[in-house]
Amino acid sequence: MMQQERTKVILGVIGADCHAVGNKILEHVITAAGYEVVNLGVLVPQEDFVNAAIETDAKAILVASLYGHGEIDCRGLRGRCEEAGIGDILLYVGGNLVVGKTDFHEVKEKFLEMGYNRVYEPGVLLERVIEDLQQDLQERGLSRD
Repeated sequence: MMQQERTKVILGVIGADCHAVGNKILEHVITAAGYEVVNLGVLVPQEDFVNAAIETDAKAILVASLYGHGEIDCRGLRGRCEEAGIGDILLYVGGNLVVGKTDFHEVKEKFLEMGYNRVYEPGVLLERVIEDLQQDLQERGLSRD
């Protein structure tokens, strides 16, 4: 009997950001929840997220940015996905996305307008990310396995 493939998700730290610890923790938690994680690591350009999603038939891209320049690094990713034919892929982003003390509601709205499905504040409980991922995939008729 063939084992069914697990749902694949792409994970990485975007742009010139080299914060690796949270990335490894996320990989562990998402894998433990039953997903196959393709971890691109740190310093990842937008094109690499898109190419990896296409190559692996991933259902979600999870982008982290911790150095405060997420707005710059993340702008246009939904458009790149659309140009590549994966415009409906789930896009999640989280971390310290902007420099300075900006109200998170404003930050969230900005990223939702950029086409992200979910936007997470620093310190989000990772269980919430998993619950959201499960719910969003289920709504699309997809499951972990």
